[in-house]
Amino acid sequence: MAVAPTLRTVVRRSPLGLGVLAGGDALDRPVRWVAVSELEDPTPFLEGGELVLTTGMRLDAGNAASYVERLVGREVAGLGFGVGLGHETIPGELVEAATRAGLPLLEVPRDIPFVAIGKAVSELLAAEQYDELSRAFAAQGRLTRAALRPEGPRAVIDRLARELGGWAILLDEAGAVRHAAGRGSAGAADDLGPELERLRKITNRGAPASAAFSSPREHVIVQPFGARRVRGFLAVGLGRPFTPVAHTVVNAAGSLLTLAVEHGREYLAAERRVRSAVLRLLLAGQVDAGCETLERLGERLPAGPLVAIACAGEREAVLEAAGDEFAADGDTAGDGVVLLVPASQADAVAAALGEHGPVGVGDPAGLDDLRTGLDQAYQALAAARRGAVPVMRFADLAGRGLLCLLDSDAAAAFSSALLAPLRKYGSRADLLESLRVYLDCNGHWDAAAQRLGVHRHTLRYRMRRVAELVGRDLDDPAARAELWIALAVAPGDGSAGEPGRGLRLRRGGEAGHARETPATR
Repeated sequence: MAVAPTLRTVVRRSPLGLGVLAGGDALDRPVRWVAVSELEDPTPFLEGGELVLTTGMRLDAGNAASYVERLVGREVAGLGFGVGLGHETIPGELVEAATRAGLPLLEVPRDIPFVAIGKAVSELLAAEQYDELSRAFAAQGRLTRAALRPEGPRAVIDRLARELGGWAILLDEAGAVRHAAGRGSAGAADDLGPELERLRKITNRGAPASAAFSSPREHVIVQPFGARRVRGFLAVGLGRPFTPVAHTVVNAAGSLLTLAVEHGREYLAAERRVRSAVLRLLLAGQVDAGCETLERLGERLPAGPLVAIACAGEREAVLEAAGDEFAADGDTAGDGVVLLVPASQADAVAAALGEHGPVGVGDPAGLDDLRTGLDQAYQALAAARRGAVPVMRFADLAGRGLLCLLDSDAAAAFSSALLAPLRKYGSRADLLESLRVYLDCNGHWDAAAQRLGVHRHTLRYRMRRVAELVGRDLDDPAARAELWIALAVAPGDGSAGEPGRGLRLRRGGEAGHARETPATR
């Protein structure tokens, strides 16, 4: 409904010549319509808010007070009394009753037809409605221009808060605040949880809806936005009831947010498909074609060596965290997201992506050698998954040794099966520990026996027993390598040393001397 003109505005229409005889303090009441009635009780035919016009044909001193009382109970805007027909002047009893009740009482001159007053009110209503529509269209135009700015949805929220003089909040589909503007927005989101949950249940049933609720100090509207499913929520709060213009502006903002989100997602999806195609061209050695295709998007690959980063986290979260870096789907299904970043930024980007899932980082490579860099990133990613670490660099794999390349579950099962006969051999723990020391000393009998504190013949007997139990020839380098790996990955159990101790692997430069592994001795 349009904003109605006030009774004061009607009185000021000079051609009407209306005089105020009572209720002058209540002239700011809105006039929603004009009703002409000569009934003693017209209230059954009124809705409230009307300016009632009468010539007082059925009014006298006896019923004036009850007549006014009925009009006040119906909440009419005012009473206009036409003089010169039934009464030359307005009866004093009517003036007194209206004064006591605070009902505006207007004197209508004899030469002013009631229809003229009706036309004047109708014109004022039309003017108010036109002004309301103009304000709504102007606000929509400003919101649309805001939506075209680079910050898109955030600019719409800022503009909406200014247009309405309240606060506005943009929330994602989970209810997290993405942007807020306007005084009072900081703490408003905390009260929206129950309404968001209710809206989710309603919209999940296929019935799009919005919520409106009020408190003594503010009025709030919450509505979901999105085309095929809810992409987020718009919440708006005012310190006064929402007018029709305000409702129109809020609905326009919701539509613009839906367009921005849906079209933005479609554009990003298309852009990612092009980037994936560019990645395949680069990996196939068609560097010129790949760079030319990327330039048509207005982008360029960074100059200098590039580092390939492979990410296995949730796709949308990884792409959002990647920001402006070159990101694309992996070159084969299930490869997650691949990034190509300047070598100088690789560590920072990898650390940020590591918060969303395991990350593998290749060595710096030129455009002609990206396939090698990406293969390295995939190998590092596999090691990150096995080791349950957020970021693994290919350059670090060699320093971590052969064991980091093994699948931990498969390696543990292999170790358990191979060493089971030794663990079950009576209640003695000396076979496992003797084997461990024997291999740690690279098969040197005297050194191993000395460390164990036994005679070398005792150690030879134990190793023969080990060979019989595990079915392996300890003179075979391959058999030694298997046993070495089994002991290295085996958890300790009291019979084989400390939990997870494994073999002590030495490298050149550590205390002692560099030694060959049993498999290469």
